[in-house]
Amino acid sequence: MSGDNVNKTSNYKASRLSIAPMMDWTDRHCRYLHRLMSRRALLYTEMVTAPALVRGGARHLLRYSPAEHPVAVQLGGSDPAELADATAICCEEGYDEVNLNVGCPSDRVQSGCFGAVLMERPALVADCVAAMIKASSVEVTVKCRIGVDNQNPDKVLPDFLARVRDAGARRVQIHARKAWLQGLSPKENRNIPPLNYALVFKMKDAFQDLDISINGGISSLAQAKEMLAAGLDGVMIGRATYHTPSDILLDVDREIFGEITHKSAHQVVREMRPYIDAHIAEGGKLMSVSRHMLGLFAGRPGARGWRRMLSENGHRAGADWGLIEQALDCVEEFPESAATTA
Repeated sequence: MSGDNVNKTSNYKASRLSIAPMMDWTDRHCRYLHRLMSRRALLYTEMVTAPALVRGGARHLLRYSPAEHPVAVQLGGSDPAELADATAICCEEGYDEVNLNVGCPSDRVQSGCFGAVLMERPALVADCVAAMIKASSVEVTVKCRIGVDNQNPDKVLPDFLARVRDAGARRVQIHARKAWLQGLSPKENRNIPPLNYALVFKMKDAFQDLDISINGGISSLAQAKEMLAAGLDGVMIGRATYHTPSDILLDVDREIFGEITHKSAHQVVREMRPYIDAHIAEGGKLMSVSRHMLGLFAGRPGARGWRRMLSENGHRAGADWGLIEQALDCVEEFPESAATTA
């Protein structure tokens, strides 16, 4: 099948503000919560490896709710044929976009020769992208770093972008930091290498035919709006959407997408009830869902009680919606605009 133009147009709009793929965080439960908070932001899965899908038959890793659309799946891998097969599987599962991970610096990713280490092999990345596009019915995108280790980003990144563009990619997300594969842990790689936003803006000037989103260190909608106003096509936010989701996602549809809509964090919690009840009825544990809800009231009166109630009791046998209601009693309900720092 060839690319779906309507779907592609929708994704371009949604990618003005997207939520970064984050290992152990952006699972299907987290994404469902985030979709209740924003109708428009583009959601990304955790990275799923191509070998797990193609050799391991692990389609359960692709499970998601139809309510999550628009939702993109991120793949990790370095074998063009295997990535093509994995892409086809993701398309069969109904994802709106397939994204290639060229940014993750974890040891596991390095040993598998994919993720950020592929910044050193741009020709291979181009082959992977071309194979994925050929196998895909939806858009294929690339998420990368500005370079790794001792590479010179001013030289490496333009060459990298030219190669993936020539391979057929039209949308990329750039984490505006190097990844230090030698000497820094994955956690340290998220904040120690200095940000280089200027280089990403320079790349947008040089590659007008690419839709470029910026990622890394962006922690507010005000900052995101500045990036968009300055000429970038999209902003991808990671940790801030997880730790303080209400500060970002409750206002994103209005501030970024121009929709007249608003929810309170309390309303979002209540809208989670059918999902939580169904999850528990299927044999799931409350904590699998509630752990993603701990930051909903960050900075608001009662947030500490909310977090403590859920974190200390969510894992207990028999924990269900009743615990959520008890935790919600800790947090005073009032209009979000009137919220003050706890």
